[in-house]
Amino acid sequence: MYSQYHPNNQDNSSTVRWLNFMLPYMLVTTIICCQLFSFLDSSTIIKDVQHMCQTGLSTLAIFYFDFQDAAKQDARSLLSSLLVQLCDQSDNSSQVLFSLYTTHADGSRQPSEDALMECLKNVLKLPGQGAHYIIIDALDESPNSSGLTSPRAEVLEIVRQLVELRLPNVHFCITSRLEIDIRDVLEPLANHNVSLQDEIGQNQDIIHYVNSVVLSHPKMRRWRDEDKKLVIDTLIDRAGGM
Repeated sequence: MYSQYHPNNQDNSSTVRWLNFMLPYMLVTTIICCQLFSFLDSSTIIKDVQHMCQTGLSTLAIFYFDFQDAAKQDARSLLSSLLVQLCDQSDNSSQVLFSLYTTHADGSRQPSEDALMECLKNVLKLPGQGAHYIIIDALDESPNSSGLTSPRAEVLEIVRQLVELRLPNVHFCITSRLEIDIRDVLEPLANHNVSLQDEIGQNQDIIHYVNSVVLSHPKMRRWRDEDKKLVIDTLIDRAGGM
């Protein structure tokens, strides 16, 4: 995966180790789609973009925030993931990342978040590139903890800076729940804003999913009908369109 990071196809084992340490759990008009989707909807978007990228003329980078995984919640994880994905798809981009590696004593020092951000900006600014599609899913799962700066506030600042580059070939789709701090940052940036929480089709999908899970689960199927109905009604009522 990382062979193209090192110039001239030389041995890149040190670069690989550095990148893996950097990302230990890795598995104008810019069009901004700051959309508020469920998981199923974001998956559909990803499949559509992947289909466009099959021509080799575009690149796609995806980052999923996850409140259950501390390695998928903060700015450093986001920046590292986007860099690795974009540079894996482009020789020119990989040279930019390799420059970051060499300026940090060939990987013996870890880059700061500012250095990662500058590297990502340089990758996106490279001339002669096709379209870049960056999908950031479930941004609301980045913690909005108390303190001087929360992890989510740092992520939102990164998004703001990237969008305000106004690069015509860079497109973003950001999915999130309707939380005030996220809306305050994203709505002024967005060309397109779509909320599905109150859509009839969205609510019907939720009803269908909850029913199918409760009625097909080996243990739940043995519950009394009134208990199953109570669980289904409660989950649907509290789903909030998500």
